Amino acid sequence: MKILIIGATGAAGSRLTDEALRRGHDVTAASRSTHRGRIARAHSTALDGSSSAQVTDLALEHDVVIGATRPAPGREDDIDAVTEGIGEGARRASRRLVVVGGAAPLRVPGTARSALEEPAWVPAKFRAIAAASSRQLEILRAMPDLDWTYLAPAAEFGPGTRTGSYRTGGVELVIDAEGRSMVSMEDFAIALLDEVESPTTSRGILSIGR
Repeated sequence: MKILIIGATGAAGSRLTDEALRRGHDVTAASRSTHRGRIARAHSTALDGSSSAQVTDLALEHDVVIGATRPAPGREDDIDAVTEGIGEGARRASRRLVVVGGAAPLRVPGTARSALEEPAWVPAKFRAIAAASSRQLEILRAMPDLDWTYLAPAAEFGPGTRTGSYRTGGVELVIDAEGRSMVSMEDFAIALLDEVESPTTSRGILSIGR
């Protein structure tokens, strides 16, 4: 499969690229600058994710598009233009879009509240990026004729161990028996590539946790 990963040099994106290459896919690693040599065996290209025209041109050469961009602290509003650019580009190319989202819009099990509304799951210092992740989802929902999947990681999401194990929770936050919601970027990458290879969710959320 030919896979375009936008934001491929970021923390999550680089692990997605590694996982896709591990599985033998033909991967194009796109980011604002090429960073040639950082991701072995992947084609590297510069791309402005907010440019739907650039995204369309590249997407037409691939089977699926993965959006793994994350704005720098203080620039959380950038997520709107980038999501619109990637979404519109994938739509024009008639390609499926799988997005690395956030835990914020997930429903807390047993409640009618989102994780964003619960300080226990989204502390104040993460509220700006969490709110941006929620807007990201709403932008996708407003796009007609786009086949998208929003993969939402657990509340604690960072580099860790590749265990090969994960659980899905649909629109709900995945919480383990110890009351924690967490997943490593390595296991999240496994979950996302599983979804790319064998789709289960279209125009909806799929939450991932350990």
